Formats: sequence, structure tokens, C-alpha cells
Amino acid sequence: QVQLVETGGGLVQAGGSLRLSCAASGLTFSTWTMAWFRQAPGKEREFVAGITRRGDSTTYADGLNGPCTISRDNAKNTTTLQMNFLKLEDTAVYYCAATAFVMSITADQYSYWGRGTQVTVSS
Repeated sequence: QVQLVETGGGLVQAGGSLRLSCAASGLTFSTWTMAWFRQAPGKEREFVAGITRRGDSTTYADGLNGPCTISRDNAKNTTTLQMNFLKLEDTAVYYCAATAFVMSITADQYSYWGRGTQVTVSS
């Protein structure tokens, strides 16, 4: 059974930082492209960042390359999203996702999802 478990969310003041982690089990982690998505209340789920199987290439949503850094550790079956300079509009549930295919910013290309971790940015 495949499981993706996100941790690291919480309440942070604007301008602060958070580090989200995703622990994967039940799959050969190094063969899956990983990504982070987020969903704010009343909005559609949107792509945040993705990383290739080997971790040699990353993709970010417009405006998030800089504030965000995605990484992975294939030995530990984990992927991490470091978020800096958080803004109020970054408030959302953040999801870890896995796809057997190449990088995609489209949510329906991802086969496995975690339950999400809440990130709330306050003023």
C-alpha cells in the first residue's frame, strides 16, 4: 500500500519560513517523480514545485522559484519543500504527490497523494 505522509505545516507569521516533508512508503521511491501542490479555500489545487526521479531537475510555479526549494532524498524516501518569505496568500493545504511519468503541473497526472498539511500565514 502506497502512503505519502506530509509533516511540517503550521502557523507562521508573514515573512517567516516553513519546511514541509513528505515520507513515502509502499513504492520504489526513486522511480517516481515527486511534486508539491496546494489548495486554498475556495480555489483549485495548484502546482507548487516538482522534482525529477534523480533530483537533478526541479520545476516551480511562476513566482515561487526563490521563495521555495524542493529537494528529495532517495535513500530516505523523502521529499522536502522549504518555503521562505511566506505571504498571506501562501495559506493553503499543501499536498505531496507522486507520478510514474515525467514532470507535470497537472494534478490529474499524479497517481498518489498524501492527506495534506495545513500552512497558515498570519499578518
